Amino acid sequence: MNALAATTRNFRHASRILGLDSNLEKSLLIPFREIKVECTIPKDDGSLATYVGFPVQHDNARGPMKGGIRYHPEVVDRDEVNPLAQLMTWKTAVVDIPYGGAKGGIGCTPRDLSMSKLEHLTRVFTQKIHDLIGTLTDVPAPDMGTNAQYSKFHGHSPAVVTGKPIDLGGSLGREAATGRGVVFTTEALLAQHGKSIKGLTFVIQGFGNVRSWVARLISERGGKIIAVSDITGAVKNQNGLDIVDLLRHKEETEHLMNFSANIKPLILRCHYYFPHQLSVENAVDVKAKFIIKAANHPTDPKADELQKYMTKAFHNIKAMCQSHNCSLRMGAFTLAVKRVARATTLRGWEV
Repeated sequence: MNALAATTRNFRHASRILGLDSNLEKSLLIPFREIKVECTIPKDDGSLATYVGFPVQHDNARGPMKGGIRYHPEVVDRDEVNPLAQLMTWKTAVVDIPYGGAKGGIGCTPRDLSMSKLEHLTRVFTQKIHDLIGTLTDVPAPDMGTNAQYSKFHGHSPAVVTGKPIDLGGSLGREAATGRGVVFTTEALLAQHGKSIKGLTFVIQGFGNVRSWVARLISERGGKIIAVSDITGAVKNQNGLDIVDLLRHKEETEHLMNFSANIKPLILRCHYYFPHQLSVENAVDVKAKFIIKAANHPTDPKADELQKYMTKAFHNIKAMCQSHNCSLRMGAFTLAVKRVARATTLRGWEV
């Protein structure tokens, strides 16, 4: 099942639990705006290369839309970006912050482009959409294949992009914020079972910004990261990987290979597993008591405020699960859809 079908299925399930009007359900599912832009830049040999971008703005009932811009070869049409924009709507609603959902992407392979070409591509893309983004409209952020560099329009507008360098108005702690939020949620889940991170074992699939911070923070709290993998390879140490050394190795070599024994981390037994992608084919191999999905939702508050929001969101999800006798995932969807549906109705939506 592709991402759009899976996200839509979860939404419709939540809608049925809530008993939403079918017309309201349809309205919440259809994106506010879908855009297609062509970005042409010169290649090193003087020829021209054209890349296609797909910004999708899903919902603004609860506030300005919010979402990352990703550069990835799988961004081939709006159906690749649409479910990510929709998920941002539900994520911001679950945490109860005043934003809606958006997402953007350009179909390209960042590794094949020099830093100057990536910057040029970003500037062309931004120029194409700058009238459609802004503090009160759509607040972009870095995502897969992108970073904290950004272009500016309309003078000094520090609130128009999150994830900026500190010198350009960025938030302290932004780089770690998403991973820290995942760890706060993990701690809330553990507390429900009378446990803490210290002494437990964890396997992490994916070692980009979010999960590398998850690994660092769990290790600092006394948890054992026994295996890590990314597209370059996988490593394990049953007694716990030295995450600081692993991060240094990854920075110096740009891969995980040769740091420790190579493995297929899905088949390791552990207490908690952070997946990058689970499918029908590989889910059966997971030998973990709990699976925690580290999604790409950026939040910018200070750490203590972030912990308050994440912990409160967890307890609200648990309450929804108990009320509707559903899973944690569906509890989150139901809570989010309920909040967005209410905001949409209060704004005067009618058939």
